[in-house]
Amino acid sequence: MKVLQLGRGIAWLDTGTYDNMLEASEFVRTIEHRQGLKIACLEEIALVNHWIDQKQVAERAKTMRGSSYGRYLLQLLDDRSLKDKH
Repeated sequence: MKVLQLGRGIAWLDTGTYDNMLEASEFVRTIEHRQGLKIACLEEIALVNHWIDQKQVAERAKTMRGSSYGRYLLQLLDDRSLKDKH
């Protein structure tokens, strides 16, 4: 067995029971609403790591623009473009 100590900002969410799944869901919802960030946004992770570019994120966002996730991706691009200009 290998033990890995999780660093600050990482949470282990046990979802082995219905109650655990509900608790994990409530935790994620609370963090996302309070922080204004999405947890495990794959496009954001890929963009930050330069695995995809802003154009690819924009293409994905357009297909989901009617959802809060799509709007989050569009806002992410707006925020990054503002940072790039300064």
